[in-house]
Amino acid sequence: MDWGTELWDQYDIIEKHTQSGLELVEKYVKFVKERTEIEQNYAKQLRNLSKKYNQKRSSKDEPECRLSSYQAFLDILTEMNDYAGQRELIAENLMMNICIDLTKYLQELKQERKTYLMDAKKAQQSLESTYKQLDSSKKRFEREWREAERAAQYAEKTDQDINATKADVEKAKQQAHMRAHVADECKNDYAAQLQKYNKEQNQFYFSDMPLIFNKLQDLDEKRTQKLAQGYILFSDTEKHVMPIIGKCLEGITKAGTNVNEKNDSMIVIEQNKSGFERPGDLEFEDYSQGINRASSDSSLGTPKVSMEPWKKKTNNFWLFSKRSKKFTPERIMPTVSEDFGHLPPEQRRKRLQQKLDEICKELQKEVDQSEALGKMKDVYEKNPQMGDPASLASQINQTSQNLERLRGEQSKYETWLAEAGGRGDTLRYKAHSFNNNGANDVHSPDGAYSDESTPDPSQAIYAEFDDDFEDEDLAAPIGKCTAMYNFPGASEGTIAMQEGEVLAVVEEDKGDGWTRVRRNNGDEGYIPTSYVTITLKK
Repeated sequence: MDWGTELWDQYDIIEKHTQSGLELVEKYVKFVKERTEIEQNYAKQLRNLSKKYNQKRSSKDEPECRLSSYQAFLDILTEMNDYAGQRELIAENLMMNICIDLTKYLQELKQERKTYLMDAKKAQQSLESTYKQLDSSKKRFEREWREAERAAQYAEKTDQDINATKADVEKAKQQAHMRAHVADECKNDYAAQLQKYNKEQNQFYFSDMPLIFNKLQDLDEKRTQKLAQGYILFSDTEKHVMPIIGKCLEGITKAGTNVNEKNDSMIVIEQNKSGFERPGDLEFEDYSQGINRASSDSSLGTPKVSMEPWKKKTNNFWLFSKRSKKFTPERIMPTVSEDFGHLPPEQRRKRLQQKLDEICKELQKEVDQSEALGKMKDVYEKNPQMGDPASLASQINQTSQNLERLRGEQSKYETWLAEAGGRGDTLRYKAHSFNNNGANDVHSPDGAYSDESTPDPSQAIYAEFDDDFEDEDLAAPIGKCTAMYNFPGASEGTIAMQEGEVLAVVEEDKGDGWTRVRRNNGDEGYIPTSYVTITLKK
């Protein structure tokens, strides 16, 4: 069933119905926009809430940061922030997939409907114009026919009049004949206009208007289908992010299950254990000793006490510290010393050990830098075209000074740690460094100089360098490089290459101008970074 057949005479109803359908689309778009604003405001409030309670996150030195309950709360804030992001995604998808899409589609529907209604009005106007022409020809035919009848009656009356002349009779007959001829022409014109109108009317009611009504029906059905898709998208948009929202909620649950009260208690002990011994019993102070001076020291029940008890100062230990009414900067913040002597014994040992580990890591970096500079200087001396060895003097000198400073600090903190009763378990590092002349000095791990020396610095350097290759497992390549120039690889630890040769990159340039590469046959070595173009894996 279609509108063109069943509603052929309901133009006004069809126009009103299609307009109502467009208004429903506009109403739904407005509804979704308001829902989008709600989601955006909700997400914004959630983000502000997470930010409000996450302000101390940067204070990683606070003791509470290591507690599982504290970390769980931070995880919850992170998950809530991610949850807010999903609400923003819902708002964005609703706006893009429903509001913008339906608004654009609505404009197209309005334009298409307007075109169909204008076509219907043009057809109606054309039919009305034809009807006016028909009515005009009909009235003219009626008027001319009456005039022809009057002319015929007048001619007959004149012919019967005995007083009328023959000329008058002939004139009246000619007038009647002319009027009859005009009436016949009007009759034929009226018949033609009637036939034309009937044809157009048939075309209007059986072809033109049904076609327009059917097009409006198709338009309305497409509008209904599009609106139904918008209804489904309203639900699907949220369904698509539900798995991620579920993961956020699972993350919050996991944060709760990760709380370990026993571990938190151990952390509190570790962070705050002072290492002090519990206070012993107080001695009995017999003030009567001064009165009974002649009494024997071996008298029963009379302990040996100081003869001047008022001069003895006791440092009583109070479990609950009493705040002084008078606050001074010294009471509020104790003086921080380099050896952490202001801390309790246990905390002091931990801080000294931590500081010593940091120094050892920094010392290892300087040792590696010193080795790299020594290798580069040796290569420059053997291959002057690659660079001037003297250009490295300032860097080698600075590295040597850094090594001397760090070893001094290491020795100092090891001494303090030994005094504090620590074990001195520090990070181990390579013992090789280089002086300003590129010579290889051997140091013991504790920073003391050894009397032994190596006969050939370069041989020692590359012997250690080769040992590193032998001891390490084959590292996975991190990229590849293509040689731009030939490189002889004459020095130990280097590898020769030809222009255009492709090699696997095993280790990036650490700032010393050398890159570690490997051939397909397993040969590895260093090449100048400036001699190749490197492409690293992403």
